Amino acid sequence: MYSHILVCTDGSKLSHKAIKTAARLARSLGARLTGAYVGAPYIAPIYSEGMIYAANVTRAQYDKAVQRAAHKALDEVSAMAKAAGVSAGTATITAATPWQGILRAAQAKKCDLIVMASHGRRGLAGLLLGSETVKVLTHSKVPVLVCR
Repeated sequence: MYSHILVCTDGSKLSHKAIKTAARLARSLGARLTGAYVGAPYIAPIYSEGMIYAANVTRAQYDKAVQRAAHKALDEVSAMAKAAGVSAGTATITAATPWQGILRAAQAKKCDLIVMASHGRRGLAGLLLGSETVKVLTHSKVPVLVCR
C-alpha cells in the first residue's frame, strides 16, 4: 500500500502523536519513514530610507538555532522509528512556508504518504490563523493522513 511515509514535526506535543502514528503505520506496512522539519529562512537586516530592520542574531547564529531545533524534533522520529523496528531517515528543509517545504520534501524523498498533525481549529480561529495542514491537503499530489 505505502512504502515510504513522510512524517512532519515541529517538535510539539501534537507532532508527537503524528510521529507515533506514522511509526506504527510504517511498521504494520513494512514501509520506510522519513521525518521532516521545516525551518524558516533567515531574514537579512534591511536598511532603507525611513526603515531599519536589524536582526538581533547573525545568519550563523540563526542557522545554528534552527539546526538545534531540527535535531531535537527529528531525534524523536529516529527514536520512535527505532523502537518500532522501522527504517528511518530525516530531512531538514528551509522554506518560506512550512506547507511548501513539506511538499518539496515529499517529492524529493519520493514519499507516497504524508502524516502530519492538525490543531483542528475551526471558525474564525481557523480562518485567521490559517492551517499548514489544510494547505498541504489542498496542494499535495500524494495522500495525507491527518492526526488530531
